[in-house]
Amino acid sequence: MFESERLILRPMLLEDTEKLFEYRSRVRDNEYQSFVPTSIEEVREFIQKCSQEFNVNDTWFQLVIIKEDNNLIGDIGVHFIGDEQVEFGITLNKEFQNNGYAFEAISYLFNILFNQFNKHRITASVDPRNINSIKLLKKLQMRKEVHHIKSYFFKDEWVDDCIYAILKEEFILL
Repeated sequence: MFESERLILRPMLLEDTEKLFEYRSRVRDNEYQSFVPTSIEEVREFIQKCSQEFNVNDTWFQLVIIKEDNNLIGDIGVHFIGDEQVEFGITLNKEFQNNGYAFEAISYLFNILFNQFNKHRITASVDPRNINSIKLLKKLQMRKEVHHIKSYFFKDEWVDDCIYAILKEEFILL
């Protein structure tokens, strides 16, 4: 478990199922997300298949974002790629967006990954139409490294995919 100024990041648990389903199942709010469950059971299966251990090579680990009032407001997937690289993705309940929570959670996670776990590079994959996520990545001082044209088959169509990244030596605690 990790604590920032206003947030707690902790492992996703089965007890989070209903709260996750509440915001993850909203199709319109999650148009760029690959996991948009249609049942509580799908969420349970999602939680059960995630790694139970943080920092295990070639696994995805899910953290939930908890506000200081104990309200679960989002989740972060962390993909450990080998020993030194990490990919992440974030989903924040629409009701809590534009309050700096995503920025606070991710910049705190970057600090942990770079300074406690000595990671070399952190990346994120984003659909270039997802303007809000791109704004967040830029605010996190990540740079756009590549724009793949129609490289990802997503929701019955070929879409573009952009990769953003930051190196440990580029990271400044924000």
